Amino acid sequence: MSLKQKTFKGVIWSAVERFSTQGVQFLFGILLARLLTPNDYGMIAMLTIFMAVSQTFIDSGFGNALIRKPDRNEADKATVFFFNIFMGAACYGVIFLAAPLVAQFYNMPQLKDILRVLAINLIILAFGSIQRLNLTIDLNFKTLAKVSLIGAVVGGVAGLICAYNGLGVWSLVVQQMTTMSTRVILFWMLVHWRPKFFFCKASFKNMFGFGSKLLISSLINTLYENIYDLIIGKVFSAGTLGNYSRASHFANFPSSNINGIFQRVTFPVLSKIQNDHEKLRTGYLKFLNMSTLVVFPLMIGLSAIAKPFILLVLTDKWVDAILILQIICFAQMWYPVHSINLNMLQVLGRSDLFLKLEIIKKIVGIIILCVAIPHGIIAICYSQWVSTCFGLVINTYYSGKLLNAGLLTQLKMYIPTLLNSLVMGAICIGVTKLLPEQEYALQLALGITAGAVYYIASNCIFNRATVKELLELLNKKKNKS
Repeated sequence: MSLKQKTFKGVIWSAVERFSTQGVQFLFGILLARLLTPNDYGMIAMLTIFMAVSQTFIDSGFGNALIRKPDRNEADKATVFFFNIFMGAACYGVIFLAAPLVAQFYNMPQLKDILRVLAINLIILAFGSIQRLNLTIDLNFKTLAKVSLIGAVVGGVAGLICAYNGLGVWSLVVQQMTTMSTRVILFWMLVHWRPKFFFCKASFKNMFGFGSKLLISSLINTLYENIYDLIIGKVFSAGTLGNYSRASHFANFPSSNINGIFQRVTFPVLSKIQNDHEKLRTGYLKFLNMSTLVVFPLMIGLSAIAKPFILLVLTDKWVDAILILQIICFAQMWYPVHSINLNMLQVLGRSDLFLKLEIIKKIVGIIILCVAIPHGIIAICYSQWVSTCFGLVINTYYSGKLLNAGLLTQLKMYIPTLLNSLVMGAICIGVTKLLPEQEYALQLALGITAGAVYYIASNCIFNRATVKELLELLNKKKNKS
């Protein structure tokens, strides 16, 4: 199978895995949100930063180092495996001891036990790390799709049962733990890899040079991405954080999933052609173009239908999440662009530049956030726009220097799709405004239909080259099957 065929197959199954899994979690999330309160979600969101930072330490950049390493062997895999388990246990120990301080920080005593139980996931996660990496290296996203989907269903059912029985916030804890445990068990059943060696110092040292820089940059990025939850939970309330968390979750659904699909596929694929400059540039720009063609209309469309969507699926107790969702959709629509640009630096082995960019962006972002805090939650949401625009300029700087594909080159590629998506969003809003105020289901159905019909038709007329390429790939896949 050619690299192009492997890439296409990887994209398809990665998309299936991401959207089927997230789709199931999305549906269970709606059902749970109708049973639970913004305060319940706010308490879990308060703890997210501690879990996310711990997961960053567990990986420590060794996952990407292993994927990128052309001569990886069993000693390398075993080293990463045992390192992850050690770090998982160490992080759990730190969180267990720090849990009372976290509860005191938020002035919510119940958070102590919640955090201690939730953190068990860190140890569970470490045991499935190499099995998942093996599937990613082989572009075997079909198996990943099966594992992720089954885990999401089992975890969702467990959480829903708990919510129906009045367990409140603990329903979300049970959901996460059941999902993670199911996935790790399936990884061990379906991926026939077992460590043949123990921890190897030489392998660790070889990967540490690349991975350590990614660890620092990932740590900075993780802290920055979760600092919003930390500050909102501390300065405002658990209910406000719950509304922000749900809005972010819905906005993340299209952006993070498309980002996850392209990030997981682009890194191993582009790593294979890292020494062919022209192929690398062509593939890189193609991935960027394809991601924006999908993400922009999804995010702008979600912003356009935010009101009927929230009121229909979550009820009016989540009404404060509407404006938040509308604002942050426009900030998060650029995340796949950021991610693919940063992926290129890793492909080229420039984790030093990756780290440098992360430090600059996060310093500026924190300054922007600090300016916004006194003006309330809506100002904090708008501050994400400013940070995103700055990040776009910074992330594309080295792309221009290393691959001659900087900001101006990329903007020429993005602007037609962006304008077309904005027109589509205006159509969605116009349709919903013409319908009766309380007919939320009808507003959603007709708004989405009108927007989708316009966007697909306009691309078939004005963006024939990309559509033709997609159809050719689909035809090749069909003939191969």
